[in-house]
Amino acid sequence: MLPANYDTQDCSVARALELLGERWTLLIVRDALHGITRYDDFLARLGAPTSTLARRLGRLVDAGILTRHAYETRPPREEYRLTACGRELAVVIAALREWGDRHVSAAGPPADYTHRGCGGTAITEMTCDTCGEHLRAEDIQRTERRPLRRPPRRPAPEPGGRPRRINC
Repeated sequence: MLPANYDTQDCSVARALELLGERWTLLIVRDALHGITRYDDFLARLGAPTSTLARRLGRLVDAGILTRHAYETRPPREEYRLTACGRELAVVIAALREWGDRHVSAAGPPADYTHRGCGGTAITEMTCDTCGEHLRAEDIQRTERRPLRRPPRRPAPEPGGRPRRINC
């Protein structure tokens, strides 16, 4: 059985999933990247239950991925904007979209993503930061920075705990 959280794992993927691994969360980030900022617009586009949407937006704000900005004072209304850290998730969303377009979209890609500067297709790729070579999964090796350790068994924390603010 999977643990309720991944606090005991020394793994960046597990810790990112702790914050982003729920489907509404990634869809909120996707829509924010497409320019959606207001609660009612997220609600209309996503169709998420209102309580779920409010909780997910709050967690993204608490984690530093979104910020709240007042856009009206009477009545008081706020919108949600991506932080610089949140905008870095564009590559994650793009990679998921590309994979989905290739492997699970029966009717093909529902939209095209192009470079505003030249009109070319926007793609995500892994490249080496030293030589610039395009990499495939089999070109990559993992080198441990810390010795692997077996996580201790701990009771699951109470549900609804606040996310840890990420380093941005």
